[in-house]
Amino acid sequence: MSISDHIQRSSSRVPHKTALVCGEQRLTYADLEQRSDRLAAALGARGVSKGDRVCILLPNGVEAVIGVLACMKTGTVFVVLSYSTKAERLSHILSDCQPRIVITDEKAAGRVNDGGRTGSDVIVVGDYASEECDPAISVHCFASDLACIIYTSGSTARPKGVMCEHGSMEFVARAVMSYLENTEDDVILSALPLSFSYGLYQALTTFMLGATLVLEARFAYPVSLLQRIQEERVTGLPAVPTMLVSLLQLDFAGFDLTSLRYITNAAAALPVEHVRQLRAVLPNVRLYSMYGQTETKRSLYLPPDQIDRRPDSVGIAIPGTEVWIEDENGARPGPGEVGELVVRGRHVMRGYWRDPEATAERFSAGRYDGERVFRSGDLFRMDREGYLYFIGRKDDMIKTRGEKVAPKEVEMLLHAIPGVREAAVLGVPDAVMGEAVKAFIVADQSRVTTSRVLAHCRAHLEEFMVPKYVEFRDQLPRTESGKVFKRGCV
Repeated sequence: MSISDHIQRSSSRVPHKTALVCGEQRLTYADLEQRSDRLAAALGARGVSKGDRVCILLPNGVEAVIGVLACMKTGTVFVVLSYSTKAERLSHILSDCQPRIVITDEKAAGRVNDGGRTGSDVIVVGDYASEECDPAISVHCFASDLACIIYTSGSTARPKGVMCEHGSMEFVARAVMSYLENTEDDVILSALPLSFSYGLYQALTTFMLGATLVLEARFAYPVSLLQRIQEERVTGLPAVPTMLVSLLQLDFAGFDLTSLRYITNAAAALPVEHVRQLRAVLPNVRLYSMYGQTETKRSLYLPPDQIDRRPDSVGIAIPGTEVWIEDENGARPGPGEVGELVVRGRHVMRGYWRDPEATAERFSAGRYDGERVFRSGDLFRMDREGYLYFIGRKDDMIKTRGEKVAPKEVEMLLHAIPGVREAAVLGVPDAVMGEAVKAFIVADQSRVTTSRVLAHCRAHLEEFMVPKYVEFRDQLPRTESGKVFKRGCV
């Protein structure tokens, strides 16, 4: 079964249940079915057929969700784009995926027309509702059919489009739901963009279950998120570290959060100090540290009963998959040694759209005919019990004084300084050392000074790992998915 099949079963089983809450709008499963049918018919009337690409350029909200569901019904390949996508990136993506249709609103329609689209039509949200269209015919999709293309954040290079098959997406969605122990009684609150795979899957898994999704347009006010949890009796909160850091600045005592069963963290590692703070203020809430890339969606998760014992770990392979680490010679290093994470399983996606060279670099043949494994480009170490610890990106390692420094190791230490809210560490050119370690810090500067930071680092780090430069910032730059954009610091 495809994800779309599961969602249609939910619509048949619980048609009058609230499926989606967005602002003041509340849609039942019957509403989702009716509105996505209408858009699917409009797509068909414009000659869209199975395999065509359809871009969705809309704010996080009801219409973007309807767009995704309609594409799944027609067998088209949906491409959800961040509404804030800049002109150069938009032009690249439209030229790359060659959409047959772009679904957008009046405000962004001009931006699409200026973005170099080729041979594509534009559907402005709302216009199709008044059109006379024949009823939509649901198209059957096979596991190997392409469901969507998700473009990577493109923080250091042009974004690449990850090709996601129906079967791979359905497999990983079910695996994640199994370890989160999701049921149709769950109420999931998501302030993550639908253009980000982490955010997209919140909608897909919720509707597969017949549960309820509370979708926020964006994460702007931490207090409003806690109010939503209280008002909607939210049971699950997917988050990224920047969201959790903001929430930790609040006093939780004024809110009824007893409905909250779990919090997930992905996109970047959550510093140990923040893990401990969350465990202290929400002791009855399960905290799942997770790791994955768009190319596999999810690869690792830490069972919540391990969070206090190994708060810096991102865990073990998700159900039904296999992971290991390899050194530069292809050998599997022993416990405590560092290597690149390799991922095997049905959740490994097809590769990169129209980029066979990049696909060959990161996706390679597995042990069985037709099998793909994914080489993550991320460095990990494994303990004696098989739990994995993220070290950093291979290409982010700082080479200074002939030594290698993992930025994450320095960042974790900086986060342990009281008053430090966020820290980013990277290498900057240095005539003597090759690269020098530089720390960018967001902190309460009445409590945190450069001398205190350096003293703390010298007390706990090897000398070559101690930052040569420390710079305080009011905030750190971010990618569209909420990750800290390190290269934007310099």
